[in-house]
Amino acid sequence: MIVTRPARDAAQWVKTLTNSGFETLALPLIEIGPMLGSADTKTFQEAWGRFGDYTACMFVSANAVHYFFKQIMAAGQLNKAYLAINTIAKEPINSFPFGMRFLAPGPGTAAALLAVGLPAGHIDSPPPDAGQFDSEALWQLVGQRDWQGKRVLVLRGQTSGAASQAAVGREWLAQQFLAAGAQVDMLSVYQRFAPELTGSQIQQAQAASRNGSVWLFSSSEAVANLTQQPPLAGVDWRLARALATHPRIAQTLRSAGWGVVQESRPILSDIVNALRQDGLA
Repeated sequence: MIVTRPARDAAQWVKTLTNSGFETLALPLIEIGPMLGSADTKTFQEAWGRFGDYTACMFVSANAVHYFFKQIMAAGQLNKAYLAINTIAKEPINSFPFGMRFLAPGPGTAAALLAVGLPAGHIDSPPPDAGQFDSEALWQLVGQRDWQGKRVLVLRGQTSGAASQAAVGREWLAQQFLAAGAQVDMLSVYQRFAPELTGSQIQQAQAASRNGSVWLFSSSEAVANLTQQPPLAGVDWRLARALATHPRIAQTLRSAGWGVVQESRPILSDIVNALRQDGLA
């Protein structure tokens, strides 16, 4: 099993899959880093200056949560963050008087929001039994609310390098908010890069294209970052096998030539079951 998630995210997946009896290794195909430019800092400060005006903040991933609050804490403004959120609230929620809604497309992002101290009662995320965890599932949950005249902040990553379909979900969701009468601001709080694979990693990928290894993909961007590596441009993927955590990723893999592609929700227990039931293990 080859886990292609960014290094920071891959560790738990590798540990769980290994403990479940699968020989697993990490081959990160996306690198994550902070926004570093002065223009990025200015944009963040401008958004931060009107933070209290937002009715909802949508975090596209756990990395968006991590880097957003990391930047706030680096500026020594975490208490001010709570005060800014407090300006919307009328009554205390648990020990925090939050009124703002925090939107998460899946359980990993929701868990990251809980980890930084946000109250569960103000986090909106698809339920555990949702058929999929994505923008469409999130909109089913929040789309019937009154968004007319409301302001929504979408916190996301900025992609560099290989072309990606990763923005499809968040762009779709932004369009839904706009159609519902909301004003939407997009703010990039981290960067995503295509990694430069080492010689041994290239050899590993070439071997895994034909030796029966199972690739685990949780991003269409990772597929592009792999197949567009110059040494891998001519690889025939028809003997390769993959497990994709979303139908869009599965379609990307099939379009890239993968011979066997199965799908699973991005929940580790579901992935383990899919590996065992679909004959990929």
